[in-house]
Amino acid sequence: MKTQKIVVQIPCLNEEAGIGNVINKITKQIPKCKIIVYDNGSVDNSVKIALKNGAEVRHISKKGKGNVVRVMFSDQIDGDFFIMIDGDDTYDVSKINKMLDLMRKYKYDMIVGKRVHSDSLAYRKGHVLGNRFFSNFVNFFFGRDITDIFSGFRIFSKRFIKTFPLISQEFEVEAELTIHALEQRLSVAEYDCNYSSRIDGSSSKLSTFKDGIKILRLILILIKDEKPLLFFTILSIIFLLFSLISGIPVIRDFYLTGLVEKMPSAILAGCLMILSFLSFFSGLILDIIRKVRFENKRMNFLIYKE
Repeated sequence: MKTQKIVVQIPCLNEEAGIGNVINKITKQIPKCKIIVYDNGSVDNSVKIALKNGAEVRHISKKGKGNVVRVMFSDQIDGDFFIMIDGDDTYDVSKINKMLDLMRKYKYDMIVGKRVHSDSLAYRKGHVLGNRFFSNFVNFFFGRDITDIFSGFRIFSKRFIKTFPLISQEFEVEAELTIHALEQRLSVAEYDCNYSSRIDGSSSKLSTFKDGIKILRLILILIKDEKPLLFFTILSIIFLLFSLISGIPVIRDFYLTGLVEKMPSAILAGCLMILSFLSFFSGLILDIIRKVRFENKRMNFLIYKE
């Protein structure tokens, strides 16, 4: 049987406290894997520690985790399975071989390390609430196959990473990976992974509110792109309701007096009604385009030769 090649790709920005542990733990579990650290401009000793522990280091000048992942996925690397994991040593990798066995057995395109934590310091309260909100939001529109949409520990098939049309530039990349997999109805699964707090000397680069707004913006854009009929129908209903709120008093007065006494309200109601119809029919047209785009992405995925 052909030996399958495992490639581990680690996005890294100032992770000197944890990067060595991550590399050593993975090497212990998968001795023959290829480990590549993608440094995004670290100013600490992350690069030196990665090299000292036997990893290859590649430098990415354009800031943002999404930009790093774009390079990771576009690199011409020979491998059968690709593991993406953060360099902060918060993910338990002791069961990584079981996850790989599931990838082989069920031919999954992606397995997500679902974070399970008992340490209250592992998650900031804002992150817990944000993760729950965004996960439920995505699950409502795209399905419930993945519940931890922001996990930074994932295993991919080569076909997945080479056909993934990445648009994110920063920390919202995990949400985009999840939505792409769900929207394309790829074979995906989750596997419980113990998640611990960062070790001393390590700090999170994620801003709860700033990055939360970016993530919400990306999710709304993807809903618009992947579910245009639903998105514009909701928009149409909103315009319709405001039109009725503005127009019903005008219609009532006209019925009672025969006069249009609130001309600005009548004009506003008419414009809102026009916007409502335009939104709905825009959704219909864009839904046809979306189906063509979906079929193209699906065909690119299916015809890719590993």
